[in-house]
Amino acid sequence: MQQARNEKAMPTTKIVPKFLILIIFLFTLTYNLLTINSNGDTVMDIEERSGVITMKGNPMTLVGAELKTGDKAPDFQVTGNDLAQVEFKEFKGKKIILSTVPSLDTPVCDAETRRFNEEAGKLGDDVVVLTVSMDLPFAQKRWCGAAGVENVITLSDYRDASFGKTYGVLIKELHLLARTVFVIDEQGVIRYVQVVKETTDEPDYDEVIEAVKGLAN
Repeated sequence: MQQARNEKAMPTTKIVPKFLILIIFLFTLTYNLLTINSNGDTVMDIEERSGVITMKGNPMTLVGAELKTGDKAPDFQVTGNDLAQVEFKEFKGKKIILSTVPSLDTPVCDAETRRFNEEAGKLGDDVVVLTVSMDLPFAQKRWCGAAGVENVITLSDYRDASFGKTYGVLIKELHLLARTVFVIDEQGVIRYVQVVKETTDEPDYDEVIEAVKGLAN
């Protein structure tokens, strides 16, 4: 009788460990999915910086490490107006003015991008001007057409904000990009950085143009 009871109990002792293994596996999988972003970086690894910029006087938090003059410009993948993937390597060998803005459909971003469009026409074929925002590609294409902007390449970071995190310009509270300008030389090295303190202000255009013209030919 006792032997019969033991035989009936045996399947339960085998099932319990398998059940625990399944729970552990699902927990680990869920944890990894929640803590790893699209670039393979854990969320805990992403630096956050407070007090660098403001929006209408309110302090904002930037997500991502600060890039400085002399740093190698990180690779990035964004989306073009035609929904095609655009990569940083496509512009290597050029002098690059890389501006980031919150949204082209706002007065300051509109004015800034129009100004860089004008300046781009004077700088020569060895200089490319890129403007990245969180606007949808369709909205960027519509805006460029309405504004007559042809000398600035507008790019979208709407998919996963990977550009914003990589360049340290993603505003955590708004999920928009801060107003910044990077000047990158032909070797892909950052030679100038301007982070506009108050997001509703325009950048110092003269400084940017001077930095580009100062790059060795």
